[in-house]
Amino acid sequence: MSDTFLLGGDLPVKRLGYGAMRITGKGIWGPPADHDGAIAVLRRAVELGVNFIDTADSYGPHVSEELIREALHPYREDLVVATKGGLLRTGPDVWPVLGKPAYLRHALEGSLRRLGVERIDLYQLHRVDSEVPLEDQVGELRALQQEGKIRHIGLSEVDVPTLRKAQQVAEIVSVQNLYNLATRHHEAVLDHCTEHGIAFIPWFPVATGELARPGGVLDQAAKDHGATPAQLALAWLLRRSPVVLPIPGTSSVAHLEENTAASDIRLTDAEFDALTALA
Repeated sequence: MSDTFLLGGDLPVKRLGYGAMRITGKGIWGPPADHDGAIAVLRRAVELGVNFIDTADSYGPHVSEELIREALHPYREDLVVATKGGLLRTGPDVWPVLGKPAYLRHALEGSLRRLGVERIDLYQLHRVDSEVPLEDQVGELRALQQEGKIRHIGLSEVDVPTLRKAQQVAEIVSVQNLYNLATRHHEAVLDHCTEHGIAFIPWFPVATGELARPGGVLDQAAKDHGATPAQLALAWLLRRSPVVLPIPGTSSVAHLEENTAASDIRLTDAEFDALTALA
């Protein structure tokens, strides 16, 4: 099992990345309660070898991107910072969708400024706006790519037909969907991505729910490896497909270190099959 993936065919990234949503305030709104702690988490992630960080303009809004720049700019040459646009924020835990081309351009320009870069390595449409033709949304990102402001384009929360439709407008190098050991309704999308070498970025990757109950398969496998159920959930994702790039997020350095250690866990075939059968 390879620990790296060539994102977009030209960006080598460690497959276990870091999701920078949780370094904001409650409800993903406003600044974090512990600013210095958030900076420490970002810097520690890079120290641990993480070179793929995922964020969005809507996290805060703007707070996550600003903290990433404060902590890590000037960026290490091998660091890939991915961000997203297409969601408004009107309050804590409120996420209206807006995919009008003019707004996507505005969002991209803001992300460039906050991150302190001239080009976003991976820019993702955070949600498809059902009120705007898909070809207009992806077409605007393609135009920005042609202008040199976006290196690669990704999508979030899409099914296979939507992905195929978007691919008629631009090259899509990644899909970010909800997927974890307990939630598998995007298996068809993952299989499509695996077949075509498209990165699949599962968000909320460590969710285990009832699967982690004491005495169960996950609990026993975790004990066998001297690991936590969350670490096993990440190890399962890494084993599930070579295109999977999990992005566990946390505001705790200790939790970050625990998550990152999951990349060293190697499941046996029997363990992988048993965990796969849980859902």
